[in-house]
Amino acid sequence: MRHFLTLADFTKEELLEMIALAQKIKAQTKQRKFVPYMEHQTLGMIFEKSSTRTRVSFETGIYQLGGIGLFLSSNDIQLGRGEPMKDTARVISRMVDMVMIRTFEHSKLEEFAKYSKVPVINGLTDDYHPVQLMTDFLTMLEFGKENPIVAYVGDGNNMTHSWLMLAAIMGFELRVATPKGYECDPAIVAQAEKLAAQNGGKLIFGNDPKEAVKGVDVVTTDTWISMGQEDEKETKLKAFDGYIVDEAMMNLAKEDAIFLHCLPAYRGYEVSEEVFEKHSEVIFTEAENRLHAQKGIMVWLDSHRND
Repeated sequence: MRHFLTLADFTKEELLEMIALAQKIKAQTKQRKFVPYMEHQTLGMIFEKSSTRTRVSFETGIYQLGGIGLFLSSNDIQLGRGEPMKDTARVISRMVDMVMIRTFEHSKLEEFAKYSKVPVINGLTDDYHPVQLMTDFLTMLEFGKENPIVAYVGDGNNMTHSWLMLAAIMGFELRVATPKGYECDPAIVAQAEKLAAQNGGKLIFGNDPKEAVKGVDVVTTDTWISMGQEDEKETKLKAFDGYIVDEAMMNLAKEDAIFLHCLPAYRGYEVSEEVFEKHSEVIFTEAENRLHAQKGIMVWLDSHRND
């Protein structure tokens, strides 16, 4: 049985298998052919962090695959009243066929997976957001960026960490520009650099966003104030001065470069209104692809239960 906790859990070939499944299922969905790959199966969806895209995409996705999703807020189950994560895992995994968790500490996800009898998917933790990066990779392929040079501009957060893993495993160049004091976790960087050395990836780190963006195929960013960091807003706004992806910054990238954002986007902060609207077709295709990428992941995991 396999869990989907970070991209580092998989080989390049395995991730490409999931992407191929996502492409196949997306094409079928567009033709209104809903193949019941997971007929009568139940996906338990545990949310300790609220979400728009994660809930809608997983709940719709399992339904289109022939199953059903159960929305389980921490306010509605015993986990929210202090039941140990390992006990919650041992109970829920005896009643459902797969579990998706969106939570805070990555260690909580790992503990759940350790005690689970069914595959567990990381819907987001403070350290990683791997389903979003599978989505972004699918989107880059759809817009002709098969072997891209990517620039990430912004906070060294869970999105950045997952971009590091994707670039390292897939073997492309990633340039990360973060303000001083907001760099990526050194332990995660070390793991990514080891993977990059094995797979031909190139990871570049710096504090100059304009330098990072020069000549790239893809520019991406994330909100500067993540969920739970609202009290840091004023401090971060000062630290991130000059990091907005605006027209001047995008003009440093290749002429046909695309802009990605995992949403929600805060115009005037990490991205300008002009850049967002100019690239809105890419961004909202990216948002839709959460649905398709996650279906590919779920079907792949279901087919590898006995590994």
